[in-house]
Amino acid sequence: MGYRGEIDGLRAIAVLAVIFFHAGFKVFEGGFVGVDVFFVISGYLITTIILADMNEGKFSIAKFYERRARRILPALFLVMLCCLPFAWLWLLPNHFKDFCKSLTSISTFSSNILFMKESGYFATQAELKPLLHAWSLSVEEQYYILFPLFLIALWKLRKRWIFGSLLAIAVVSLIAAQWGTYHKPWETFYSLLTRGWELAIGALIAFYFLYKKEQGEFISSNKVASEALGLFGLVLICYSVFAFDKSTPFPGLYALVPTIGTALIIAFSTSATIAGRFLSTRILVGLGLISYSAYLWHHPLFVFARHRSLTEPGTVLLLVLTVLSFVLAYCSWRFVEKPFRNKNAISRKTVFKFAVAGSVVFIAIGITGEINNGFNKRTNGRGIVLADLSKKITINHGLSHDCDEKFTLSKNCRTNDEPEILVWGDSYASHLVQGILASNPQAKIIQMTKSSCGPFFDIAPVSYRNTVNEAKDCVDFNNSVRDWLKSNNTVKYAAISAALSGYLGNNKNQLLIKDKVYDVNKKLFTEYFVKTLDELKNMGITPVIFSPIPQNGKNIGECLVRMEFFGGDLNTCGFKIDEKTETSKKIHEFLKNISKNNKVVFLDDGICSNGMCKAYIDNTYIFVDKTHFSQSGSALVGRKMDFYDLIVGNK
Repeated sequence: MGYRGEIDGLRAIAVLAVIFFHAGFKVFEGGFVGVDVFFVISGYLITTIILADMNEGKFSIAKFYERRARRILPALFLVMLCCLPFAWLWLLPNHFKDFCKSLTSISTFSSNILFMKESGYFATQAELKPLLHAWSLSVEEQYYILFPLFLIALWKLRKRWIFGSLLAIAVVSLIAAQWGTYHKPWETFYSLLTRGWELAIGALIAFYFLYKKEQGEFISSNKVASEALGLFGLVLICYSVFAFDKSTPFPGLYALVPTIGTALIIAFSTSATIAGRFLSTRILVGLGLISYSAYLWHHPLFVFARHRSLTEPGTVLLLVLTVLSFVLAYCSWRFVEKPFRNKNAISRKTVFKFAVAGSVVFIAIGITGEINNGFNKRTNGRGIVLADLSKKITINHGLSHDCDEKFTLSKNCRTNDEPEILVWGDSYASHLVQGILASNPQAKIIQMTKSSCGPFFDIAPVSYRNTVNEAKDCVDFNNSVRDWLKSNNTVKYAAISAALSGYLGNNKNQLLIKDKVYDVNKKLFTEYFVKTLDELKNMGITPVIFSPIPQNGKNIGECLVRMEFFGGDLNTCGFKIDEKTETSKKIHEFLKNISKNNKVVFLDDGICSNGMCKAYIDNTYIFVDKTHFSQSGSALVGRKMDFYDLIVGNK
């Protein structure tokens, strides 16, 4: 296969998109599609190489895996090694433990499986995982293990079946991706089964070139068509980079936009076309040559900067780190990648020994760190035991984690066998429990909460992050609450709360109502909200609505920990009231209207005064993350506002 500079240019576009996305630059909110571009390129190049060898009767599995090891492992191991000291110095035990897990999973080509279990790619914690981006390498590595075996099997049996079989696999994978995007979003985002079609697109192009045309010839000999289709491919990629965002359902049908765009460029953009000449410019080709190393370096740099900075890294710092990514990328390409690709200097045997030894070392480090809980007895330079800091931002599940996922009447989820107060809603309700008990330790409480499930009968939010199945589970959960309340005669009050953004969100959100899905509609939601309140009143239960805590979009809990860890001023983690997010302001106004006929407790009153919302009061962390009270913070605010009296009506 002859060298194609435009493919290196395409790599440059892809890696720049990913880097700017991870930097947090708003205009590149769809930059994550750069990974999809890489998948198509990899599928095309790998298939072209394999088929060329097969046609000449000299394909060797050992040789193929040797090539992949030379290409992938040296720079990867270098970056992993360089991450270790910074992880040890700057990561809290919970983060360090996760980091150690990633070392193990990367070394066993399974990091995509690990990350799909831990959190979503767009979740808050994702931006704090130094090696999260390695998930795409695991997808490719799994593909590299299976794909040659697939080709060998069909090559010997029915060579002409290969194209059709691969096309069928791609279609099935795409269908699975589309279904999974709405039903199993995290698993679908990371899985080879639902990403394989993207690699297969590249493979199909390679097959078409090799079997329908002479190698090097392109699908269309019509220059005008080639120009138009190549430029259209570039437009599709750029559109997805700038128009998509984290709420875009992915990697289902939407992923066809960047992948088809990439396929069109590979197929039609020769060096004679406008798109081809643009992609073959010296700077893009140069960036493309070091794109793999740049991809490896950039994310750890951004993540460690976020861990070490006392405030969110600014644009200037992120731009400096972007430049540093490419400087390090050039160095690792020049002094690590290129030497390892030299077969005369480094033998196959040496490469395999290096691969095994490196993997064993990182697996050992990873397992040791995980077993020792992230070495939580470490201290920072000022003698603070890191485990003590981690406890301050432990997730607040209320009475027990048992109460926060499914309907239960467990004794762990009540303080009395004849409860007087029902705490009902999602995690915004569960974090109120300590506050109620702090204001009255004898409060008779039962907790019925479910993550991402508001306390409303017959309605639930649907989004890319909250699937239809999860919405149905939410409706069923609330029906169980309703049935229990009808059979209970001790509950007199219901303290309810929820993250209302799912019900009042953007136009990509939907509402599930009686097994039908509707676009988000404020009037419709208000109707069901009021119906729920009226139904509670008809049962003789007084509903008391607690607002979400004020939010500015930043992880206040992480800010507090970093300030204490590195010796900063914890009070600077607070924010001005007018810095609240637009969603937070919108919800506040919505609840003000609800409060005209119902009791609403605005938690702003407990932590905000004189135009400022505090994150740290009386040596206490108020926040545990962006949107929730810490356990001690809930207790402090609960005592201050007297949650119990607010609920039972004495205030």
